Amino acid sequence: MKKFPPLELGDIKTYSLNERSSKVSVEEFAKPWSSGGSLSSFFDCLPRLLAASDFNQVVDLLARAVRNKKTVILAMGGHPVKVGLAPIIIELIERGILSLLAVNGSVMVHDSEVALVGATSEDVAASIRGGTFGMARETAELIHRAAFDAVQNNLGLGRALGLRLEEGKYPYTKKSVFAAAARLDVPVTVHVALGTDIVHIHPQADGANLGQASLSDFRLFCEAVATLEGGVFINLGSAVILPEVFLKAVSLARNLGHSLENLTTVNMDFIRQYRPQVNVVERPTAAGGQGFNLTGHHELMFPLLAAALIEKLG
Repeated sequence: MKKFPPLELGDIKTYSLNERSSKVSVEEFAKPWSSGGSLSSFFDCLPRLLAASDFNQVVDLLARAVRNKKTVILAMGGHPVKVGLAPIIIELIERGILSLLAVNGSVMVHDSEVALVGATSEDVAASIRGGTFGMARETAELIHRAAFDAVQNNLGLGRALGLRLEEGKYPYTKKSVFAAAARLDVPVTVHVALGTDIVHIHPQADGANLGQASLSDFRLFCEAVATLEGGVFINLGSAVILPEVFLKAVSLARNLGHSLENLTTVNMDFIRQYRPQVNVVERPTAAGGQGFNLTGHHELMFPLLAAALIEKLG
């Protein structure tokens, strides 16, 4: 058997620590918090490293886009509404920060239920046993009437639902993202995948209406994506639908000659998943721009981002 004597270290070459390039310095360290400080002071106390550095950079890029009147798109799944973020999103709409919202079908469900009764998110585990899951009558009736309105009036699905919610003066209309967007004339595009939303199991469901209205919204979304040069696209909690829709819209915009070389994309979710990583963060920005992951719970991270942006804008 071969023997290995201890390696002789007498001739090892060293260098001075003072001459070495290091990736972390004390200038980038966090600052201790002082009681009574402002919100801006809090963000200034964050370290200038890793996710904290990305966070501040995203805030700077968003602020620059808003000041320069560039397009800012918020795309999201239903979870942000379910964790109570509608007032934050409405505030960003009212301040003129968001140019367009793009959502999947579940956002229609949760936002409508909030407007109708001030509550949403049923206990699926309990209701699925007896076959009552998804059977809320008012939710389905409202959304399918909106889909009918959209086709009859040549509107997108998001606009039609927003108008119904705003004009209906439901008990909690002021908490509805769709209603606020309709009131302030900010587009909301709904990207329906048939069979994924509870309203599709109701007898009023009309695939032709839903499909035509959602296709109109997709083309409106593509028009907005085509103007994202110098702007920001945020994906908030959509793992599949919105990342896939976004990638197709980017391809279409570039095919038609629109420049998207200076594009910022941000993925916000509590875990990192394949499609948002490649379809939001990496592929659209490969030819230019920057992609970021801000990983964490929506109910914490998005209010922090909104607050930091409002502070930055003064």
